[in-house]
Amino acid sequence: MIRRRSHPDASVSARRTEAFTDGVFAIAATLLVLGLTDQPLGSVTTDADLAAALRELAHPVFSFGISFLILCLMWMTHVRQFEYIARVDALGMWINSFRLLFVVLVPFTSSLNTTYADLLLGRVLLPVNFFVAILLGWVQWVWAVRSDAIPGLSRADARRVGRAGLSAVLLSVVAVAVSPLVGSIAFLVFFLDGPLTRLLRGGNAPTELSPADGDVGGRG
Repeated sequence: MIRRRSHPDASVSARRTEAFTDGVFAIAATLLVLGLTDQPLGSVTTDADLAAALRELAHPVFSFGISFLILCLMWMTHVRQFEYIARVDALGMWINSFRLLFVVLVPFTSSLNTTYADLLLGRVLLPVNFFVAILLGWVQWVWAVRSDAIPGLSRADARRVGRAGLSAVLLSVVAVAVSPLVGSIAFLVFFLDGPLTRLLRGGNAPTELSPADGDVGGRG
């Protein structure tokens, strides 16, 4: 169980952690395209040659697109979390840093998925990478709830948000399990995130907080 062991004064505003995380997500999403630029097109002398070479890039383009969209999904989760997280302590920053470690690994594991799709590890490492990063994002919310880092949000609503956050975790487990058989196509399960999130939430989303509710997300 994650419990606060330090005085609240040991925490700091979440704004810098939020900004740093935004930057890391942006860099990781941008670096993904390098996996495409590194793909050789072979000897191209005619439009037909170029069209054939581009068709050969169907798998790399699909891996790039789906990896980019999942990173965006993770970033949107981060944005929603930090609308409520006002302050972070050392433990919160470490959890976030480990999550970002796996975020910046995505371009590398995505390139392995593209280059070694015929090998088991080549197909599995990217889904495992996403699973760990998504899991740490959920752990971060558990930390926030148990460390009282989300003033103005009731415990019931906080737990509801946490249950909804389990959606991506569960779907990433399915992607890891299915990826040895179908490779990157396993990521299509993330299109079920919306319905599964609503199911796990079991009710309406938390009411949006007004400025009068406090310094939500460290903004003031």
